[in-house]
Amino acid sequence: MSQPPKPQFVRTQELEIAYEERGPTDGIPIVCVHGFPDDPRTWDEVVEPLAAKGYRTITPWLRGYGPTRFLSGDTPRSGEQAALGYDLKNLIEALHLDKPYLVGYDWGGRACCIVAALWPEKISGLVTIGGYNMQMIAKAGTPADPDREHRMWYNWYFMTERGRAGLQQNRRELCKLLWQLWSPGWIFDDATFERTAVSFDNPDFVEVVIQSYRHRHAAAAGDPKLLGIEAEIAKAPLITVPTIMLNAGNDGIGRPKDSDGHVKLFPNLLARRLVKESGHFMSREAPLPVVEAVLELTKTRAAKGSQA
Repeated sequence: MSQPPKPQFVRTQELEIAYEERGPTDGIPIVCVHGFPDDPRTWDEVVEPLAAKGYRTITPWLRGYGPTRFLSGDTPRSGEQAALGYDLKNLIEALHLDKPYLVGYDWGGRACCIVAALWPEKISGLVTIGGYNMQMIAKAGTPADPDREHRMWYNWYFMTERGRAGLQQNRRELCKLLWQLWSPGWIFDDATFERTAVSFDNPDFVEVVIQSYRHRHAAAAGDPKLLGIEAEIAKAPLITVPTIMLNAGNDGIGRPKDSDGHVKLFPNLLARRLVKESGHFMSREAPLPVVEAVLELTKTRAAKGSQA
């Protein structure tokens, strides 16, 4: 792979968001959003071939990751889902993107689903890895089956002050363990991990992560500014934009069957595909199906552009 481009920066009301950009500035815009614990390196083998085909790709660092920074010390270091969706909406607006396509998984998939559901007029379509990634916090106290529950051990760890201290003191070791557990078939070297692990040195990483997991279990208050967005998410809004859903067959944290009930929430679902060989980090382990989904989703718009 080639060297990544230098980070660029754009300001919103709360953040200076760092992002990487590839491809021609007049290309169809594709925004790819990473999850936890990850960063834009996860998209390298997705965005390079897209940029080579003339797409404009944008890969931001989420709040609390890499060079992205809060502008004020008074802004709550919230990692709640509404914050992630709000940040993505603001990024699209700040960069004046013309109805981009969104691609995301995990935290990034959550942000993409929120924008697609609440502000569909701002985007053209969605590739969602994992399904309907929004959290129904009102149901946070409802137990899942034991097989699902044991995979969530790190959630319960982060609910404790010992967990906060553990993430603070052992962030690389802990995050590397999650990579190994969630993608059991993926063999990565130390250099690959370290290229991303530097993003966890962000001064707000621990606070954003801890707040995110506590908020989703109704154990921490959210940012008061975002209460209205959380209220809309709680209604489980439909995602009406054209969508392709990808599910990983070897994900150590999520199972394909977990999204079986999600299909009805996508009335414009073009396809749902199982990527058997992939674990949680599909963009790293099986980038080709992700690239193919983007190309399929965008082919109508690309055809119109070629006729202009």
